[in-house]
Amino acid sequence: MSKNAKIAAGGVAVGLILLIWLPWWVTFLIVVGVPVAAYLALDPSQRRRLRRASRREIGR
Repeated sequence: MSKNAKIAAGGVAVGLILLIWLPWWVTFLIVVGVPVAAYLALDPSQRRRLRRASRREIGR
């Protein structure tokens, strides 16, 4: 199993556990909030590099 597959499987497991223990809207806020907080923590140059890489990957 690749490293990214292991991370994805772990994320799914954590999400399922959170759904059992917390109300669905708290789980949703955590699932959406963590990537948003990580993006906002980047420098502007890192954000530009990330957007440029994302566009290249989808074929623009």
